[in-house]
Amino acid sequence: MSRLKHRLEYAAIRAVQLYLLAMPHRCALFNTWILAWLTFNLIGIGRAEAMRRIRQVLGQTVPKCQVRRIAWLSWRNMCFNMTEMVRVTRITPQWIKHHTSGMEEAMTFLKDQLAQHGGAIIAVAHMGNWDLAGVACRQAGIDIFSIAGKQKNPYVNRWLDGIRGHSMDVLERGSSALRIVLRRLQQGGVFAILPDVRMPVKDLDIDFLGARANLGRGMAQFARRAQVPILPVTLLRQGWAQHTVILHDPVLHDPTLERDADLIRMTQIVADHITAAVMKHPEQWFWYNRRWVLMPLKPKKQQQQTP
Repeated sequence: MSRLKHRLEYAAIRAVQLYLLAMPHRCALFNTWILAWLTFNLIGIGRAEAMRRIRQVLGQTVPKCQVRRIAWLSWRNMCFNMTEMVRVTRITPQWIKHHTSGMEEAMTFLKDQLAQHGGAIIAVAHMGNWDLAGVACRQAGIDIFSIAGKQKNPYVNRWLDGIRGHSMDVLERGSSALRIVLRRLQQGGVFAILPDVRMPVKDLDIDFLGARANLGRGMAQFARRAQVPILPVTLLRQGWAQHTVILHDPVLHDPTLERDADLIRMTQIVADHITAAVMKHPEQWFWYNRRWVLMPLKPKKQQQQTP
């Protein structure tokens, strides 16, 4: 029964992909906009929780209509991102040049950093279409990779691997992946990471979005061990089909600091860039993440009792 379910899920996803591939880019986005509008306004998937999170970060005085607009644009942008990624075979270097601003400069800057340091870590927030950074790197001949979990549906997992292969190599999450990340960084690779997610177990206590967040140490730890820079990057969607890339100063490890202090320092710098971007462009951030980044950790005993 599960195999049949997996096959049906895969068939449905492939049918949607073929449908979106059969039309021009803006037409595909228009069809996606209709689906996004229906799911947001009629079904309201995650809408109430997203609006609660927006109020938590931006304040209770923000008008309800503005909160709803931010939640809508965030949902619409996520749907647009999914459409652009299932159409990734249509994203050519010419497409990148026509639909993005700042990407060419970002690739030049990244290559300069690789020449200086041998490897690099790109820290991209859940803003704009964050996957485009990987696509551009791949097309520029840069060895870029990331870590992701394995999907339960094996057919969808293989399909996703094919989609992701147009943007970066994806290592399956696990202990061996950590060793591979370090080795590839030392060999001149670029590790892409989304640092604005909450860790399920206690890690680094970071000031983020006006509160305290439990963020992962992996980004900073890899940078320190491999002696490579962290490059904070912000992507913004302009209208429907244009994208802007914003570069920030590289974050370098400080060998004079004690390890944990340095990890906190580097992570805090990246978090500050993301906080500033979210406060300025709240509609660009993905407010629907399953693990809310500002949710407090459960007490240790409760974590151990949770199956």
